[in-house]
Amino acid sequence: MPDELRTDIAFADHAAGASAISGRFGVGADLLRDGEGWAVETFLRFGTHTSTHVDAPWHYNSTVAGEPARTIDELPLEWFFGPGVVLDLRDKADGDPMTAPEAQAALDAAGHELSPGDIVLVHTGRDAFYGADDYIARGCGVTAEATRWLHDRGVRVMGIDAWGWDAPLHLQAAEANARGERGIFWAAHQADLEYCQIERLVGLGALPSTGFQVACFPLRIVGGSAGPTRAVAIIPE
Repeated sequence: MPDELRTDIAFADHAAGASAISGRFGVGADLLRDGEGWAVETFLRFGTHTSTHVDAPWHYNSTVAGEPARTIDELPLEWFFGPGVVLDLRDKADGDPMTAPEAQAALDAAGHELSPGDIVLVHTGRDAFYGADDYIARGCGVTAEATRWLHDRGVRVMGIDAWGWDAPLHLQAAEANARGERGIFWAAHQADLEYCQIERLVGLGALPSTGFQVACFPLRIVGGSAGPTRAVAIIPE
C-alpha cells in the first residue's frame, strides 16, 4: 500500500487491559468480569489526509480571497450536512478532468438543480483501486473552472471517489514543468476559493443520483488542514 494511505494501529486486548489494571491499581484479574480488562487501540501512524477526509481551505493556501485561510476546526458545521447529488463521471479517462459544461451535463442527467448548501459527489469509479499501488495515479479529477462553477452556485463541500480532487499529480507536474506556468499544478486546490473537498470516498455507485442527505462531519483538529470523516449518505425509505 502507498505510504500516503498507510495507517498503523497498535491493538491491546482485554488480557492486556487486565494486566494494566493490575499494575496500576492493584486489582487482580480475579476481581474483573471474566478476568478481562479494557481493550484499547493506539494510532501509531494516522495522517489527517490518510483516509477518507475533508480538506480545509488552509490545506490549499495560507490565504484565500485575501483573508487568512480557515482551518478545519474553524468551519461551520452546517457545511457538512446537506442534500447530496452524485455526478456520474465514470466514462472520463484518468487525467481528463471534469469541466464546467460536463458538470452541468451530469447534473442534467441526474435531474438536479443546484442550491446553496448542496454537497456534490463526483463518481469516477476509482474507489475500486483503493489501496492499490497505482491508486494515486488514477482519477479524472476536476478543473479549477468546474470548481469555481460549483462554488458560484453555493456549493461549499464537494467530494470525489479518487485519491485527489485535482487530476493525478504526476500528470499535472509534467504539464506544469513542460509549460513553465504557474496555476497548472494543483489548479483546483489553489483556485483561491473557500471550500472543502472530500477525498477518497467509496461506494458512490450504491447511491441514487439525488434525493438523499450527506453527513460528512470532519474530526475537529485545532489548526488542522483536514479532518478524517466517516461520510454517510442518508437515503429516505
